[in-house]
Amino acid sequence: MFRVQVVVRDNNVDQALRALKKKLQREGVFREMKLRNYYEKPSEKKARQKAEAIRRARKLARKRAQREAGLTAGRR
Repeated sequence: MFRVQVVVRDNNVDQALRALKKKLQREGVFREMKLRNYYEKPSEKKARQKAEAIRRARKLARKRAQREAGLTAGRR
């Protein structure tokens, strides 16, 4: 398990709650809870992870292509 800590300043609980939610979102806690709501067969889990990896690779390639296009356009 991981440890998340949020400081409450000036009794502003709403701001601390927003910060906590943002941290939990970044850590992937909500996503993990959603996935654990039901049983996922090992074959489905493997397929989902493979699809996620493909999605991440495509996104990375897209960002690289944009960066390269921006660099070549900026040098002119």
